[in-house]
Amino acid sequence: MAIPDDINELKNLVRVLLDKIAAQEIIISRLEAENAELKSRLNLDSHNSSKPPSTDGLRKKPAFPREIGGQQGGQENHCGKTLEMVKKPDQIIVCKPERCNCGQDLSQEPITILSHRQEFDLPKPRLEVIEYQLAQIVCPGCGQKRQGNYPKWINAPVQYGNSVKALAVLLNNDYKLPFKKIQDLFDDLYGYSINEGTIISANQSCYENLAQTETAIQDCIIASAAVNSDESGIRCNGKLHWLHVASTAMYTYLFVHKNRGKEAIESDKSILKRLFGWSVHDCWSSYFNLNHLKHAVCGAHLLRELQALVENSSLWAKDFQCFLLKTYKTPIQDRITNREGIEIEFDTIINQAQIEEPMPEKTGKKGKLKRTKGRNLLERLQKHKQAVLAFAFNAEVPFTNNQAERDIRPVKVKLKVSGCFRTFTGAEYYARIASFISTTRKNQLNVFKELSNTFNGYTFLTITQPK
Repeated sequence: MAIPDDINELKNLVRVLLDKIAAQEIIISRLEAENAELKSRLNLDSHNSSKPPSTDGLRKKPAFPREIGGQQGGQENHCGKTLEMVKKPDQIIVCKPERCNCGQDLSQEPITILSHRQEFDLPKPRLEVIEYQLAQIVCPGCGQKRQGNYPKWINAPVQYGNSVKALAVLLNNDYKLPFKKIQDLFDDLYGYSINEGTIISANQSCYENLAQTETAIQDCIIASAAVNSDESGIRCNGKLHWLHVASTAMYTYLFVHKNRGKEAIESDKSILKRLFGWSVHDCWSSYFNLNHLKHAVCGAHLLRELQALVENSSLWAKDFQCFLLKTYKTPIQDRITNREGIEIEFDTIINQAQIEEPMPEKTGKKGKLKRTKGRNLLERLQKHKQAVLAFAFNAEVPFTNNQAERDIRPVKVKLKVSGCFRTFTGAEYYARIASFISTTRKNQLNVFKELSNTFNGYTFLTITQPK
């Protein structure tokens, strides 16, 4: 570019260049912000966002901060399980010498047992075949012919028993095996390839028999002081559906709905509208529509969001993260005594965040103002202050919603193995049966035995009784 000699032309050129520089600075600033946003997305994993741990790969870290220097191995008061010798073994094999070094036969000589060891092994797998014969008797008094009746569950010339059906249901729902794998397993173990229709029929029968049990589980959860809630997407009949959970340390209730938010949470399947205690969740806005509930926000979710801001040099996020962890580790009685101090510290950090976080910007004539992730989190913390601090002043409220996440996570394993649910009905079968199995395990009962009981006509109500 030639530099003009005239002073006025030089001034005009300088003005043009200054305008270009200003325009380029705006573009550079926008590109820098976009670059920072893209970098922050690349650095997201389960410890600083809502991404699942399965996406972390080899970088996987604990979901919750662990104390440095903790004891490794078995922890105090941990009840381990190991093999213990039984008094009456099924088979005894005496290990004795047959001949002496001198050549004497010792097979008929008296023996002395010095010690014993036991091996726990599986018996040769086989299906037990039970034949039911319909008998007829002629009454010696009147001469009438009277015949017996087959048991009500025997309704075909040849069929699988209730224990086989219970095992198929257990393998399909709890161990996540697809129908074909269950068929292969039965063929390998017993020499019988169980029909796919038999497995589907067993799931249906189990689902129907557990209707009363599901009601009992719901009643137990409703009576609890605090209930954990969560939801997770599932593929069902080629479309996105949602598996919802409401659970406690002892009970699990799952249901499937086509929606994630208000319509599902307030539907007839949901029990949240029948609760009157604490609802612990991840701050999903639809839960706050239930005004009759007392709400508590999951601390682990907040720590992950704060961690993402900390990694982008946010000072207030680091302070709030330390505040949450310090409050969590403080004994409940000390928290209640120092309630005013805790709330003042909360407000102080929020005021600090108001200064740090940029104000919302207008990006167009219509729509919401653009907010940074930090501003969004700040406004959420400010709006739901009582829900965020609920754990601090209420002993029955847990710090995290991990109970619900643990109860809903197994469906992800099933989807990874099987891909999807073929039908909505199949997803409903899974939800009810999985609720039952999870509740059974929480109550330390034998799952296979209880599943077999459902096919034998027994109503599973032992969960409602104290152990």
